[in-house]
Amino acid sequence: MTAHTSRAARDAMRAARALLAALAFAVAQAAAAAEPDLGRAERLVSEGRYREAYDLLAPFEPTRGSDPQFGYLFGRAALGTGDAARAKVLFERSLAARPGSIPTRLALGRAYYALGQYAEAKIEFETVLSFDNLPPDLESQVQIYADAAAQYLDRGRRLTWFGYAETGVGRYRVNSTRGTQALGGDDRQDTFYNARAGGGLDYFLSDEWALDASLDYRFRHYDNPDVRNDSDWRWRAAATRVLDAASLVFGTRGRVSYRGDGIHRTDYGLFATWRYRLDEDNQLALGAEVERRHYPNGPLRDRSRTRSTASAGWTRGFADGKATFSLRGWGGYNYATSRPDGDSAVYGATASLDYTFSPRLGGFVFAWYEHDNFNTDRIHFHPDALDESVILRRKDNLYEIGGGLVWEFARNWTLRPEILWIRDQSNAVAFNYSSTEVWLNVRYGF
Repeated sequence: MTAHTSRAARDAMRAARALLAALAFAVAQAAAAAEPDLGRAERLVSEGRYREAYDLLAPFEPTRGSDPQFGYLFGRAALGTGDAARAKVLFERSLAARPGSIPTRLALGRAYYALGQYAEAKIEFETVLSFDNLPPDLESQVQIYADAAAQYLDRGRRLTWFGYAETGVGRYRVNSTRGTQALGGDDRQDTFYNARAGGGLDYFLSDEWALDASLDYRFRHYDNPDVRNDSDWRWRAAATRVLDAASLVFGTRGRVSYRGDGIHRTDYGLFATWRYRLDEDNQLALGAEVERRHYPNGPLRDRSRTRSTASAGWTRGFADGKATFSLRGWGGYNYATSRPDGDSAVYGATASLDYTFSPRLGGFVFAWYEHDNFNTDRIHFHPDALDESVILRRKDNLYEIGGGLVWEFARNWTLRPEILWIRDQSNAVAFNYSSTEVWLNVRYGF
């Protein structure tokens, strides 16, 4: 082989190696081009540049649609551009692969809210968030949840919060019962003015854990100087563990109430609640609580007691997400009491219906019942007995029925007419009681 031939062979080998390197680089570039830049998409979403993020990710949906992070970011981009229906599908697909993702569940709740499916939004939010002292109507609850989700998702806040203040005027009437008749009482009617303020915090420790706390103050002033003014503080602190399509909430809560004549009542206890999302329209809840009610002084001290209860509930969304029906039952025992009637077994149930007529008008009705069966025979006053006293074992049936409307007349401002009927029915005449309350409140949420 001549030197010329050898040099030509070496040049050919170098050319072949260069060609192979170029082909490898081209293949690598083509492979990279087939992968979406999720880091850039995440930056665009966090900056609120949703259209750019959407256009970046849309070409890759056929090949990357099953990737949970891709689906979450593409869903956020779709929701940001106003395509809530597309976002809902993307979030559901992402959750199928990663069901315990807090950001994705919050985002899906926002998609439901944007579509006007308030029932589904509430169920989705409550697999992550656990606020207390919320207003009774569906739309207001979901709006508070959606605002908290926006703080976390859009503004990157691990600490989210909400607050409210309301005031109004009402009329209180004590209805005639066997108890008031036996004691020579007449129907009493009084005008009252009320105020309420409070709020809640939620801190996301991780994608699985969150902490929350709330404080609520209520005050009622009566025109009648012979009627006590009511004052009530309520508080709660809890932790939430997200478990795929379920959540476990456990914590402590209580209240301090003014009962007149310098007497205060304190309630405090421990609770746990497990919620499970059966599907987008159905939620189950199981709960347990141990609570102590304490009257530190005064004539009501013998009403101090400890209560242990277990509960089960079901919430059903219907009417295309505009309404929910909820049913809850409980049972337990009152013990460690000094009441002359002794300890008592207790059971009860409550049902509620919420309906959203329009984004600015909603309504709700509820019914509540509880039965107390005491375990000690004792002498009670009874107007039907010849000597006006009988020995009996006390049994109480307690009822509450109420409802109201909610009209949002300006952003974050609502007008709320409500009515409440209370009936305490007992075979011990002195414990019979009934009242009717109506009031009109203005509420501001922030």
